Amino acid sequence: MSDRPSSFSIALRSILFHLCVALITPPYAVFACLLFPLPHQLRYKLITGWTRLIIFFARTLCGIRFNIKGTEHLPSQPCILALKHSSAWETFAAQLIFPPQVWVLKRELLWIPFFGWGLWQLQPIAINRSSGAKAMRQMIQQANDRIKKGLWIVVFPEGTRSLPGERIEYKSGAAHLARSLNIPLVPVAHNAGYLWPKNDWRRYPGEITIEIGTPLLPDHFQNAKVHTQHLEEWIEGTVHQLGNPRL
Repeated sequence: MSDRPSSFSIALRSILFHLCVALITPPYAVFACLLFPLPHQLRYKLITGWTRLIIFFARTLCGIRFNIKGTEHLPSQPCILALKHSSAWETFAAQLIFPPQVWVLKRELLWIPFFGWGLWQLQPIAINRSSGAKAMRQMIQQANDRIKKGLWIVVFPEGTRSLPGERIEYKSGAAHLARSLNIPLVPVAHNAGYLWPKNDWRRYPGEITIEIGTPLLPDHFQNAKVHTQHLEEWIEGTVHQLGNPRL
């Protein structure tokens, strides 16, 4: 007999997962707002407790596990992490896998009730994408401030989530940021999009693999365009090799 879970089982477990998330999020958001007077390090630790609960529910209710490869490639000092963006799962997992961090994100995410409240407390680099060059200057200025505070920077170079097998051209913002601050750009690939798909409420069981690549140093590339091309080639090639982990 096959060990593959039935569609009914996947649907039921997914519904239970969403119910649990819906129950804990509003009170945790209120709790997060009350943490404002605390130092950032303590505030970060307490707020990311919500993230740990989400990953716990995903594992115990939906059977979503994960393993990590390439941790030896992580620099000892804060850098820029460029993550493949194919689901919401990696936005949670990154907080557990990597050192304290901030994200580069569109400012509209901070307007989302409950979720945005907690996110704002983590001092993200929120930008107005329509501002063009002004947004880039603000991003560099804020990123420099966060790096000096010992925080890592997470960037999703595609700018939006992609479906498994879909190719979205990478934006050059991550490379520009790395080159402006003269810090490494670390590529991170994973296959979470198969288990926690974009625009799908179901959560599928399986084991996600996160693979961390060799840092891409700014002075190794002629310009930001070439830098970005190498980033995209490594991430997309690695995602293809990881394949579909769905049971």
